[in-house]
Amino acid sequence: MRDALEALEFHRVQQALADRASTLMGQEAALRLGPKARLEEALEQQALVAEAVAYSYRLGGIRDLRPALAAAREGRRLEGLDLLGVAHSLEAAAELKHELLEIGERLKAVAARVGEHTLFRRRVRESLDETGHVRDSASPRLREIRSSLNPLRERIHDRLYSLMDRHASAIQDRLITIRRDRYVIPVKASAQNQVPGIVLDQSDTGMTVFLEPAGVVPLNNQLASLRLEEEAEVGRILFELSGILANDPELDETLEALVELDLARAAASLAYDWRLTRPRFEAGTYRLVNACHPLIPDAVANDLELSAEHRILLLTGPNMGGKTALLKTLGLAVLMAQSGLFVAAEGAVLDFPTRLFVDIGDEQSLQESLSTFAAHLLRLKEVLEHADAQSLVLIDELGSGTDPEEGAALSQAFLERLLERGARGLITTHLTPLKAFAQEQPGVRNASMRFDLENLRPTYRLVVGSPGRSYALSIARRLGFPAEGVARAEELLGPEGGRVERLLAALEAEREAARRDREKATAATREAEALRQALQKQLDELEAARERLLEEARAQAERVVLEAQQQVRQTREKAKAQGQGQALQELLHLRSRYQKPAKPQPPAKAGLEVGSVVDVPEYGRGTIVELRGAEAVVQMGAVRVSFPLASLQPKQEPKPKGPGGGRQRSSFDPELNLRGLTVEEALLAVDDYLEEAKAVGATPLRLLHGKGTGALRNALREALKRDKRVQSFHDAVPYEGGHGVTVVHLK
Repeated sequence: MRDALEALEFHRVQQALADRASTLMGQEAALRLGPKARLEEALEQQALVAEAVAYSYRLGGIRDLRPALAAAREGRRLEGLDLLGVAHSLEAAAELKHELLEIGERLKAVAARVGEHTLFRRRVRESLDETGHVRDSASPRLREIRSSLNPLRERIHDRLYSLMDRHASAIQDRLITIRRDRYVIPVKASAQNQVPGIVLDQSDTGMTVFLEPAGVVPLNNQLASLRLEEEAEVGRILFELSGILANDPELDETLEALVELDLARAAASLAYDWRLTRPRFEAGTYRLVNACHPLIPDAVANDLELSAEHRILLLTGPNMGGKTALLKTLGLAVLMAQSGLFVAAEGAVLDFPTRLFVDIGDEQSLQESLSTFAAHLLRLKEVLEHADAQSLVLIDELGSGTDPEEGAALSQAFLERLLERGARGLITTHLTPLKAFAQEQPGVRNASMRFDLENLRPTYRLVVGSPGRSYALSIARRLGFPAEGVARAEELLGPEGGRVERLLAALEAEREAARRDREKATAATREAEALRQALQKQLDELEAARERLLEEARAQAERVVLEAQQQVRQTREKAKAQGQGQALQELLHLRSRYQKPAKPQPPAKAGLEVGSVVDVPEYGRGTIVELRGAEAVVQMGAVRVSFPLASLQPKQEPKPKGPGGGRQRSSFDPELNLRGLTVEEALLAVDDYLEEAKAVGATPLRLLHGKGTGALRNALREALKRDKRVQSFHDAVPYEGGHGVTVVHLK
C-alpha cells in the first residue's frame, strides 16, 4: 500500500489536509492519515466529516498539550505559564464540547469524550494569576510568607535611606539597588571607609562601589531566608498542579477526541476548498461522474466506470493526452474514500478494494541492477500472484520497454489472467494489438483520450468505446517532417498497420460526428427545457393572479353580503316602526342594488295611464295608480311602489274600477329551501321570508326543510306557533314532500 500511496502522490493530499488543521496534534494526524483497514471505519469517518461540513466549528485557543503532559508524567515541575496554557486549552476544549453536544450524532459522540478536567482547571484558577505567577492566596503558608516580605522590604529601604542621609558626602547617588539578591547603596570608592559594610560589586569605571551596610546585613539575611521559603512554597504549589495534570484520567481521551475533531474540521475545509463530494460504497463498482484530479489546477472533468460487465478499461491515445492523470484520478479517489475523505467528483460510487496495485512511472532499480522493463515485470508478477475480485489494478504503459510484438503478447496474457481473477483495472498502453484484443474480449473495454489534431493539442476528454490513435505520423506531418520521411514510415508500417490506423481514423470521425449530433440534441433539449420553464413561469404567474382576483372577489362578496344583511335587519326594524309599505320599498331597492344589472329596456310604450296593468321586470305584475312625471306609482298587492315609466311594460287587460281593485301577485317565490342551514340560520331566513311574503300578500308558502333527524322541522314549527303572522301550518301532501315540507298559511 505504501508504494500505491507514493505513486499516486497521496502525501500531497495529506499535506493539504494538514495545512487546514488548527492544532499541531491535528497536523501530525493529517500527515499520518491513510486508508482504513475496514469499510466500517471509513464510513464512520466520512459521516463525521459530513457533519463537520454541515456545521462549521472552530478549535481556537487549543494548543498541543502533549509536551506539558509528558513532562508532568515524568515527575518534572511545570512553570506557571505552561500550566496556565494547559488550563486555557482545556477550557476551550470544554466550551467546544458543550457546543457540539447539540450538533449531529457523530460530532456529539466524539465531543462527549472530551473531559471536563474540573479539578485541574479550578486549582489553576485559584493558584495562578493571568501572567502565570502564583497568587498569594494559593496556600496559607505562602500568604503568611508574602505578608512578611513587604514590611521587611520597607524596613530595609527606610534604614538604607537613613544611612545615606547620615553619610551624604560618601554617597554617589541617593538610590537603592540590588546586587546578588541583596539590597545595597552606591558609595564613592574613595569614601567607602566612611560607611561600614560589605562591598558586593563596583561600577565599570571603578568610581562607585555597591555596598551592603553592616546595619542592613541581618535584615537582608532575613529577607533572603523568607525568599527561600517563598520559592520553596511556590515550587511545592507548581509541583502539586503538575501532579494533578499528570494524574488526570480523562486527559488522554480528551486529546484523542480533539485530534478527531480537528481532523474532521480540516477534511470539511478541504472538501469546501476543492469542491469534493461524499462518495458512496458499492461492491464491485467504480463509477465517477465529472471527476477530476484534485491536485491539478483547472483539471478537465471526466466520467469513468468499471463494473461487473466491463471490469477492465484499456486506455489508449497519444502521449501527454491525460491518460496517466485519469489513472491517478481514479486511484486518488479510492484512497481518499478509504481514508474517510470526500472525493473530487460530482458523484462517486466506489468499491472498497482489499488490495490496490499501482504501477506508474519509472520503477528502475539501480541497486538490484534491474531495468525498467524488469521492474515492470516484477510488479505484474506481484499482481498476478495476489490480485482477486476485490482488487483494483492501475497500470501505466502496459507492455512498454521491450519489443512491441513480445510486449503485446505478454500484456494480452496478463490481461487474460487478470480477467480470470475477477479484478477491476484501468490500464494504459500504446500497443495496437491490445486495442483489437479489447474490442473483442468480453469484460474489457476500449477507451481513449480525445486529441485535437487540427490544433495539435490534447483535450483531456475521455471517450469510452473506441481505441485511440498515437497520431505519430499525423503529428510529424503537421510539424513539417520531410514528406518523403513520412511516406517511408507509412511504407515501413505496412498495409496491416496502415489499415488499422485508417480504421481508427474512420471510427474517430464517426465518433466526432456523433458527438456533434449529441451536442446539438443536448442544446435543443436545453432550449426546449428553458422554453418549458418560461411557459411554466407564465402559467404560475397567471394562476397566482387568478387566485388573487378570486380572493379579492370573495372578500368583496363577503363585504356585500354583510352590508346587505345589515341593511335587511335595519329595514325589518323600520317595518315594525313605520309600516310594511316603506319596508318593501327599501327591500326592492336593495334587491335591485345587489342583483346583476338588467339589460337596457326599450322606452315605455305610449298610452300608460292610471289604471293600466303593467309588467314590472324582476317583480311581477301591478296596476298604475298614480303618474309622477317620468315615474309611476304601481299597486302590487297591498303595497305601492314607484318605478320609472321606461321600465314598465303595458298588458292588454281590462282596467280595474278603482285604485285598489285588481290585486295582482308579484314574482315572489312561494317556496323557501332551508336544507343545509343550521337551526339559527333557518329561523332568521324564515323570519325575513315571512316578512316579505306578508308585504306582497303571498300565501300559502312552502318551507323545504327535509326529513333528516327532525330537529330543524321541530324548531321551525315551534317558531311558527308563536308567529302572529301565521294563521296555520301543516305537512305537505305525500307526493309534494310530505314530512320534509311545511305548508304555511298567513293571515
